[in-house]
Amino acid sequence: MAVPYDSDEAFLELAVPHVRTALREGRQVLVITCPAKLARLREALGREADLIDSRLSTSWYDHPYRTLAAYHEYTRGRRTLVIGEPVWAGRSRREIRELIRYESVINAAFRATAAIMWCLYDLRHVPGGVLDYGPVNHPVLLGADGEMASSRFVEPHELVLHDDREPLPEPPATAETVRFTARELKRLRQTVGDYARAAGMDRNLITSLVISVSEIAANSVEHGAGYGTIAMWVGDGELVCEIADPGGALDDPLPGYIPPEPESPRGYGLWISRQLCDLVELRAEEGLLRVRLHLGMGS
Repeated sequence: MAVPYDSDEAFLELAVPHVRTALREGRQVLVITCPAKLARLREALGREADLIDSRLSTSWYDHPYRTLAAYHEYTRGRRTLVIGEPVWAGRSRREIRELIRYESVINAAFRATAAIMWCLYDLRHVPGGVLDYGPVNHPVLLGADGEMASSRFVEPHELVLHDDREPLPEPPATAETVRFTARELKRLRQTVGDYARAAGMDRNLITSLVISVSEIAANSVEHGAGYGTIAMWVGDGELVCEIADPGGALDDPLPGYIPPEPESPRGYGLWISRQLCDLVELRAEEGLLRVRLHLGMGS
């Protein structure tokens, strides 16, 4: 649910009674916000503060889809109350877009669990464009007058953000392009690694890139046309790899946003790639599936 507030006092008035109720119900409570608010909450809770878990927003929300994975790990097998407050300041337009999308995906990811999820919005600091999506991304709004259903809520698979339906720009003329089939997958991994090293990417990030490309290419071989092409280039401080599969299709309404079930034979490639890369973009047009992976070069 979306929880807007306009002062530290309003934050406490909303959080303290709900945290205490959750503790009485036997729920595990996780609060993610800034140090000052965590300190005030602990002071207000008194001895009960020792019963809650806390994290800092600056580290917890560093990467939205790793955050999603961390939530899955924390809530698995538990009845929980999670109160989270992302940091919006200082983020790029692209980063804000993905954080907004993540807040929508939470609804699908945790709908069948025993988790109660709060998304805090400090009206003094959250950008107006982000606030507009509070009622869109959350089916319930919580304020001083209690809970109310959002009339503007949009299901996660129906959410459309800016650029979502725009065609991806074509790779630059300088991009290195390689064709692959099942027999070339090992050589493809070597080629990607060599390209990234020559471009100056940090060694640890090269591993993440190679794994991501390998997962997507293997999906193309196994579930797509059986072959594809990869284009690689460097721009704006990141290395971009695009895997194009002429037999691909998007049959998952939330591709790679929700971890596959343990017994599922499919769905790991995009989930892993979203964890390892800074951004994963997908477009399916005229029978061609394009998966574009972005990863910064590192220090």
